[in-house]
Parts: sequence; C-alpha cells; structure tokens
Amino acid sequence: MHNPSAQFAEIILPLPLEGYFTYLIPEEMQERIDPGMRVVVQFGPKKFYSGIVRRLVEAPPEGVQPKWIEYLLDEKAVVPPSNFQLWEWIALYYHCSMGEVLKAARPSGLKLESETRVTFNDAYEPSAGKEPTPRERLLLDYLRAKKSCTVFELSSALLKKGTLQVLKELLGKGAARVDEEIRETYKPKTETIVKLGKAMVSEEKLMRTLDLLTKIPKQREMLHLFLQENESLEALHEKAIPKKALLMKSGSTVAVLNALIKKDIFELDELAIERIGSSERATRELFPLLPAQEKALAEIRSAFRSNGVTLLHGVTSSGKTEIFIQLIQEQLLAGKQVLYLLPEIGLTTHMINRLLEVFGTRVGVYHSRFSDAERVEIWNKVLDFQPENHLPTHQLIIGTRSALFLPFTALGLIVVDEEHENSYKQQDPAPRYHARDSAVVLGNMLKIPVLLGTATPSVESYYNALHGRYGLVELNERYSQIEMPEIVTVDLKQAWKRKSMRGMLTPELYEEIRQALTNKEQVILFQNRRGFAPFIECKACGWIPKCINCDVSLTFHKNTQRLTCHYCGYSTRYPGSCPSCQSAEINNKGFGTEKIEEELTLLFPEASIERLDLDVTRSKKGFQNILHKFDRGDTDILVGTQMITKGLDFEHVRVVGILNADNLLNFPDFRSHERSFQLMTQVSGRAGRRNKRGKVIIQTAQPDHSIIARVVNNDYKGMYQQQIEERNFFNYPPFCRMIRINLKHKDIYELERIAGECATALRERFGKRVQGPVFPAINRIKLQYIQVMWLKLERSISVTSAKRQMQEMLDYVRSKDNNKSIQIQVDVDPF
Repeated sequence: MHNPSAQFAEIILPLPLEGYFTYLIPEEMQERIDPGMRVVVQFGPKKFYSGIVRRLVEAPPEGVQPKWIEYLLDEKAVVPPSNFQLWEWIALYYHCSMGEVLKAARPSGLKLESETRVTFNDAYEPSAGKEPTPRERLLLDYLRAKKSCTVFELSSALLKKGTLQVLKELLGKGAARVDEEIRETYKPKTETIVKLGKAMVSEEKLMRTLDLLTKIPKQREMLHLFLQENESLEALHEKAIPKKALLMKSGSTVAVLNALIKKDIFELDELAIERIGSSERATRELFPLLPAQEKALAEIRSAFRSNGVTLLHGVTSSGKTEIFIQLIQEQLLAGKQVLYLLPEIGLTTHMINRLLEVFGTRVGVYHSRFSDAERVEIWNKVLDFQPENHLPTHQLIIGTRSALFLPFTALGLIVVDEEHENSYKQQDPAPRYHARDSAVVLGNMLKIPVLLGTATPSVESYYNALHGRYGLVELNERYSQIEMPEIVTVDLKQAWKRKSMRGMLTPELYEEIRQALTNKEQVILFQNRRGFAPFIECKACGWIPKCINCDVSLTFHKNTQRLTCHYCGYSTRYPGSCPSCQSAEINNKGFGTEKIEEELTLLFPEASIERLDLDVTRSKKGFQNILHKFDRGDTDILVGTQMITKGLDFEHVRVVGILNADNLLNFPDFRSHERSFQLMTQVSGRAGRRNKRGKVIIQTAQPDHSIIARVVNNDYKGMYQQQIEERNFFNYPPFCRMIRINLKHKDIYELERIAGECATALRERFGKRVQGPVFPAINRIKLQYIQVMWLKLERSISVTSAKRQMQEMLDYVRSKDNNKSIQIQVDVDPF
C-alpha cells in the first residue's frame, strides 16, 4: 500500500498504449496517495486524463523526465489490488493494453478528462452555508455563458492552476454535471410526487384556501384528500404523495392537479426510486430441494473441494436456479459477496425478480443499460461492503460481463449462468475478453469457487470437465418429474411442394397453435432474424438495395417503412419504385420476426401477439414489459429472436415452433452445429415447463440432419462426441488455441498488399500455423474493407511468447512508410 519514501507513481491511463506512465508526486500528496486512487495528469501538450495509480515507486525509469500529477481525485482507493491482478492477466492474455482494460472496467462516471464535457446545471440553487467561493463563481459564470464545454476548454479559458479541484467541488454540489452517453433511451428511474406548495405558510392560509375552493369541488376534494390525516403544518410540508396515487385516489384528472399547481397550492418534485425495491421488501424462504437437486448440490460442494471450477450440466427446467440460490445463501450468511453473471441485459430482469424474492435489497444490478451515475453508485456500494455493519447492502451482484470488473473486497462465489452463451465474449472494442474464462481466472486468483451452469455446455467447458480440469455435476431430470417436451420435425420442402403452407407455418405447426389457443395455452415462435424481410428485390431488373457503408443488403422494417443496415445503422426510406428501372414490382425476400407477427395477426385474429427482438426492446423497460404481459397470460403468442431462448420460465407455454432451423445450421463457422444444437435445445426447453408436457415443432428442409436428430432426442453427449471428433481431426479448439487477426483499410488493393506482407512475415516464424489472409463473408463494414488471418497454436506452445513474436512482426510491417494507415486488431480465442 502506501510507501512514504515514494516520490513517483506509475499510472494507468485510458489509452491504447503499452505500459504504465510515471509521474512525480507533489509533496502535499505524498502522505495521501495510494495505489487504486484516481489522479489527473497531463499527457501530451494539451490533454488531461484521469488515470489510476498502479503502484508507488522511488525512482522513474531510466531516461524518463516525469511530469507532475495535477490533482488527486480520491481520498481512498476506488480499485482494490485484486482487480489489478485480473486486469494485468486480461491485458496479457487478450493482447491489449492496460489502458484499454481500464476503459472497459471503469464506469465513465469515474473519469474526468480533457475531452470530458461539462454542463451548467440550470436547476442549481446554492444551499444555506454552501454558497460558491469566488473561484467557483468565476467558473460557474463561464459555464453559464457557454452552457457546455470540455474540461480542457475550461482550464484554458480561466488560465488558473487548480481548476480541476474547483470543478470537482462544483460537481459535488450539483452546480455542474459531466455529460454522459445514455445508451438507447434509458433514463434514471424516478417517480413524480406531489408536495404542499411553499405558499401554504400557515394553517390559516390553508383554511382560507379550502374556503376559496368551495365553488371548485374537484380541486377542493383533491386538496382535502392530501390534508385528511390531521398532520401538523411542518409534517404536511414534509409529506409527499406519488402523483399517480393522488390522481387515482381522488378520481380526478391531471387538469385539476395542474390548476392547483398553478395556484401554488401544490408543487411537483421528482423522487429517485430504488431500482431493486425498498428495504422493507418481503422475501420468501428458500424452496426445499427435491432429491435430485439435493444430490446435485452435495456433488457440487464436493467438487468445489477438489476443483475450483465446477460445471453444472442440468437439462432445461431441472431447477438449476434453486441450487444456485442455496449456494448463494451460504455465502451471504458467511458475510461474503457473490457475483452472478448473465450473458444478456434482457435476462437480468427475469433473474432479478427470482433472486429478489429470496434476497431482497441485498441484490444489486450492474449492466450497460444503466446510466453512468447508477453504475458508479453500484461500484461504490460494492467497494464499501462491510459485512459486520449488518446494513442492507448490495451483497449479491447480478450483471453482464462488465460486472466482472467491480471492486469486490470479500468475494466468496462466482456463478456463470448459461455459460455456453457467446454473448460473454466482448467483440469490439478491445479488450476482446471472454467473461466466463476471465471469471474462472479470477476465481483461481482469489481461491474461491466458480460454478458454471447450463443445459447445453460449450464444447470447451465439457471437454475441460471430462478431462479433470473442472468438476462435473449432471442433473438429468426435470423439476417434479415433468416430462421433456415432445420434439418433432416437419419437412419444409415437402410443405412448399404440396402448397400447404399457411404463411410461414406448416400445416402441423398451424394446427398445434390453433389447438393451444383453443385450450387457452401459450405459444412461442422462434425466428433468428428481426425486421420484416432480410432484403427486397426488383422483380423486373433484380436490383437489391445495399448499404452505402457495408457490403450487405438492407433489411426492410415495415413498421417504420425503412431499409436499415444492422451493421452500421445506416437507414433510408423504402422506395416506392425501383430506382434502377422505375418498376413498381418490388418483392420482399425471406422473412423476419416483424413479418411473422403480421401474418399471425391475419391467421389468428382473436389472439394477442407480441414480438420480442432488439427493435422493440431498445428501452430499458421494453423487454420487461413484454415478458410481464406474457407471464400474466395477456399475450397468447410470443414471436422472437435469440432473446426468447435464454433461461425464461413460463407456466402455460405448450407449443414452441422453430420456423427455420436451416438458417442456423448453414452458417459458415466451425461452431455453427454446436450453436444450432444449443439454440434449438434452449428454445425447446421453454415448452411444458410445469404442469403439462409441451410440444416442439422444428421446421426444416433437412429433417435428417444429424444435429436436428440430436435435438429431437435431447442427445447432448452425442452432439459433443460428434463435434469433438471433427475438431480433433481438423485441429480446432479445444485442441489448439486460435488467434484471429483482422486487417482493415479503406482501399481494397492496399489492404490486399499489406495483408500479404503480414502473412509472409508471420509464416517466416509460424509456418503452416498461419491461415489466410482471406475476405470474410461480409468484407466491408463502415467503409472499411476487411481481410482475416488465423493463427493456430498447439496447446504446448507458450501463447504469451507466440503473441509477443506475432506483435513484433505485425509492428514491423505496419512501421513501413506506405503501411501506416492499416488497422490491425488481434482477437484471442475468438467466438
């Protein structure tokens, strides 16, 4: 920790540059500074960044002329030492800089940099005793005039040292705010409340007001309702009633309330609401486990003693979550923290509700759809966790992959649910880490157990379990002996040939849906394409609209009448006629969830139909609202993409339809068959989960395909054996390590030339282990052409040494005068 003789600090800066940066510690900071604290430093002639102190040292590296640290932002460390150990492993293994790991790990709300924009808060009013100082007033006047500016502009304009310190004070007082990018349409959760107006200064004034409202009965009734509890004037001014509740109780309208506000009788305020409920939330006892679950739980505990990591392979609806809850409860009672990782933001809503029933306000949630302010709040609560305080706190954190970076100080267990999901792999930007594998490493570093759970393990995890690297526990029966769903295949080719299709439904699936609706049962339909049609085509000349930035056709979204690129977001209006030949005959090709929803409305007009895909769940509540309606039984048919395959549990779903299995099977990837099995098995598991056997219909043009046969027979081990033999023969993971090298350039000819040079240089060292360069299926995205090379390394080779040599060769090629414009991205263990 603190080194009193240290005069220098090694700082991690949020930049894609290797190594640490050494700065001088001012004398006034030397007694206060510690590793894990944030500091503001100058980097380059005009840039300021908030970095993290990695360590304190007594001397700088040879030849380095350190600058001074400008400002110390914290009074205590915001990053504990165990986090640095994980960060350094991620940087080394996933071939990126510590600065890139810092950017991924730290909420934006914990940064203060020269590019950070600061905005004056128009609602700011200084409280008594906290009036701004002269320097603060100077800064506020500048901010008020500019409305918004960067930290660097602020420092330059005032030409005063210590501007950052003054700014930090103003941020704390609420006089200014740091602008942040709020993802999608999410806003912090607040509730509008009604309070007694400040003009109501005495009881006499209140009585006179009631008398004056005698001729306006609706307004008088609302005010009387607010006052009815015979409270003192002081208590009335402290009182607040939710706006919705007041309107509902009074049976009145918003116009009546607005009239009272206009007369200064009432005023409105916004009250922040706890996202996870209040401390008074009632919780339930743990459900007793069935014998099969008890056996699995005992085996997990035993496996933890001999293996730090254990894989729980339990069929869908086998009660894995209740086993997780038992293990979590043990850790919480022992005063430990627990991290519960989920692959998708959407899944957190469903899982939060289940865990809240048991653990109440000890549950915290952390993912990217929350604002920076909320993520900083969770970060601080995790950091400040003290089990001896016995106060309601976020002891159990549910989150997506970024939750792995939270500053745990007493972590006792990590649960990785749906461990097979490729959403755990970060694609862009760096670090391109895998949260499941990083969680395993973190567990090993902290010497705590890690539990991986899924109904369809990844081939790598199952291989590790079979070969003793992980413990293995299997749960092969559904909860309460519920039967596995009946799965049947239907030949799409024959149905089209016989002209018996009902829209996108075969006769068999149509009839099952009709019977389910008659019996007041629910239906889930899975199609892994959103939008109305994957592309449109002119019947006369064959014109197909393409993205102007990417080498892909545009997807038609009928609701918005727009053609959209799902890679870069480019969008244009649907053309009334072909711009090439002016023909009005434009056909939709293929089908997505939007088209299915429209056709179902025509086929089953009495049914309530909802769609669950990215287009309708962009807001934070979109996903939650749709699932809540389906869970209540308000929705009869739910149409969705992969979102509906992941761990959802509904009581009345009897029929599941997979509308086109061939889209999954024919994807050009060595994992496509594994993923197809996982997706189809997971979505099949949504059928008949409680009191009645469900039915699954798979529509496919390849009913005899081996993977579909494995899904029908629920034969995971057969699928695994088939895949492991193929991968062994063709040398794919888990029998080798793979590194993907993406090269990007705006000029396709320059890209080919430089990629060829890179391949030649790499082959001089790695020989046949280098494959490519080749153009991927989509060879241009966001105006950049792409070529890909692969490096296959034997397990016996030191991956650290190989990556170092690979980087030296890539740097050598890129350093040539004509090659500096090439972009090179390295992705270790790509999914």
